[in-house]
Amino acid sequence: MPTIAVDAMGGDLAPDEIVKGVAQISLTTDIETVLVGDERRIQAVLEGVSYNPEHIAILHAREAIGMAEEPREAVKRKDASLLVAVRAVADGRADAVVSAGNTGACVLACAKHFRLLRGIRRAALASVFPRQREHPGQDRFALMLDVGATVRCEADELVQFAIMGNAYARRVSKVSSPAVGLLNMGSEDMKGGEALAEAHRRLRLLPSINFVGNVEGNELVRGKADVIVCEGLLGNVTLKLFEGISEVLYDLTNAAGERRIAWRFGLRLLARGIERLRALTDYTQYGGSPILGFEHLLIKCHGRSTAHALGNAVKVAAKAVRDRVPAEIADTLETAR
Repeated sequence: MPTIAVDAMGGDLAPDEIVKGVAQISLTTDIETVLVGDERRIQAVLEGVSYNPEHIAILHAREAIGMAEEPREAVKRKDASLLVAVRAVADGRADAVVSAGNTGACVLACAKHFRLLRGIRRAALASVFPRQREHPGQDRFALMLDVGATVRCEADELVQFAIMGNAYARRVSKVSSPAVGLLNMGSEDMKGGEALAEAHRRLRLLPSINFVGNVEGNELVRGKADVIVCEGLLGNVTLKLFEGISEVLYDLTNAAGERRIAWRFGLRLLARGIERLRALTDYTQYGGSPILGFEHLLIKCHGRSTAHALGNAVKVAAKAVRDRVPAEIADTLETAR
């Protein structure tokens, strides 16, 4: 089984929820994990839960990177748990990293210690999100990239993001021919400016990509595309919008239920529809997002990840390692040259 290095000190709920998530994984799977961080604090959490010590090792790191810290400066001056975890993979002690910590620091840590795959210009932070399914066998999650590693992109990068997302969906989601679309402001080929128009033209000519054209915002939660390609700025805003809708729905239903009996009755009548809408925007359903383009993988979890979400991310990381995702991306890039 793969060995996954877990940044125990990264995230809003670290180290408690991170360590508890790894403890649960140790009891239910054969995945080997290395908890990286303050050994004393990690051990204190482990002593309060059930876990299998045969599947958990601890690698001490005396520092951590805060969620609000400036990423570049923190990566430069700290020997933090995130950096120690990434180095463990680069040195061959582990096969992939999982962190719920500072997103910018995760990207920079990978850039510092991992090599880009040959031909890749920029790495991409990908994220899965729930959506409707249009045909049997379609994965209930779509993959979007980039969602924050790069702010602005040229056509070359967008095409490479499509190739990386296509390879990841094939390996991890087991979709034999993922439908790939460009997030844009209209369906016409020339919409969105020069970079998007050029990326559209080139993707249409790639035989290895099942390109379905432009995808508009109202189509994101439908099943038109399994992989959605966009600039990091647009992808990040879109992802945060999904999260915000889910949180607002949760707050509104709770507030309405507390105020009036009639409203509670109405909520019961609407419960199925509200739950379906929340399910389409609920970021807690998935474990984490891969940083793609390097020879090794880092799965970035949401900063507020609970033990359950962290455990899901470890499973995704192990699956991606077993399915040789970086090698699949490299092979697809060679084919597309």
